[in-house]
Amino acid sequence: MRRSLVLAGGGMRVAWQTGVVRALREHGLAFDHVDGTSGGIMTTGMLLSGQDPAEMGRRWSELDVHDFNSPLPAADYLKGPWSLPALGDADGVLHKVLPALGIDVAAVRSSPLQGTFNLVDFVTKTCVAVPNTEIDLELMAAGMSLPLFMPPLRRDGRVWTDAVWVKDANVGEALRRGADEVWLVWCIGNARYWGDGPLEQYVHMIEMSANGALFAELATAERPFVLHVVKPRHPLPLDPEFFTGRITADTLVAMGYRDAWDYLDGAGPSGVPKDPTCTTMDVAPRGVRFGERMHGEVGGAELLLDVTVELPLPADGAASPGARLVGHVDHAPWGGRVLLADGRLEAAGSGVTYRARVRLDGRWQEVRARRDLADGRGPDLWSDARRADFWAGDGCTGELTLGLRDAARSLGSVEPVGAHGLRGHAEALAELARVGLRRGLAR
Repeated sequence: MRRSLVLAGGGMRVAWQTGVVRALREHGLAFDHVDGTSGGIMTTGMLLSGQDPAEMGRRWSELDVHDFNSPLPAADYLKGPWSLPALGDADGVLHKVLPALGIDVAAVRSSPLQGTFNLVDFVTKTCVAVPNTEIDLELMAAGMSLPLFMPPLRRDGRVWTDAVWVKDANVGEALRRGADEVWLVWCIGNARYWGDGPLEQYVHMIEMSANGALFAELATAERPFVLHVVKPRHPLPLDPEFFTGRITADTLVAMGYRDAWDYLDGAGPSGVPKDPTCTTMDVAPRGVRFGERMHGEVGGAELLLDVTVELPLPADGAASPGARLVGHVDHAPWGGRVLLADGRLEAAGSGVTYRARVRLDGRWQEVRARRDLADGRGPDLWSDARRADFWAGDGCTGELTLGLRDAARSLGSVEPVGAHGLRGHAEALAELARVGLRRGLAR
């Protein structure tokens, strides 16, 4: 069976794809061909450069996302808004982002793994799949030059730009290269929510174009094949949230890992239907997202547990089955960083339990950390609440602590999700405060 990995676009959010790739590799999947469009070009370039998913994750974690932002020469802005070629240029992507992600053109061109990079030639209004043997950094950057935000690349009578408006996932190219099974990694939203404002509606235009082109291509495929689609349950945070630090690359990678295993755990050999349901997502429930980092000594070695919790509101019941979490554990005896799958937060009594599973040596093990938030006797509320008992299925046990700096970071990370506009954000935060007050009075 010949298998293709098709990496759709999604802007800077494609850090999420790194977690997906890690899960697919742990599942034992290998590919004969990788195809990237728009932001998926970065993931494709990293894979064809020979990086393993752990290195890809490290590079995203260390990347300064502000390097994506690169201004035009000052003289261009003096032309006035109606004559601007774009809001910025591609220099940051070309000279900072792609090198920081470890994309090596020589390695890409000589990769034993076949690859294609999709660009639109504006002159002919067609999508061109550039083979990895002919790609260069300028073409990669042009393939991510979204109109309005970055200017196109003009070369040899052609005008190269982002392919997202024509197609955001080139399933047809995978089929032309003989794929019997296509694994589509899809970042673009496809939920029923329609938002107001220029940013959200620009994103909606991309969603309509990208999804519409995909559905048309699936409906007109010339031969049968199996389609698998890995997608998030809810639309991913938009690029401004990543750019402003409201979500991190580590969290996006962990989300991708979780979402991939959510699909793999139930995937069948026949894949998914080749119709509009294949990328459909649920509207995110109103809630909050926050991060928490705890560390300590477990099994004689330092262990760091870093989680991001997605907490639906209201959440004043005895348990919160809808509260999901993603994250990672850094622990040298486990080989470094391992990502969490099937993560959830469970509230019972006076405490909360972070529960997930990790894959070690090809096997799943449960991990959990229990924090008792009740105040014991004496003036030691902070001392009581900052400790967590850690347990892992391999017999590792120990105590983790939440430091003052980590507590401040956690408080500052609280971010409404599934809420839109200033009023929606304020209402979500007010509801969180009311839930906290009710739980406090209950004790």
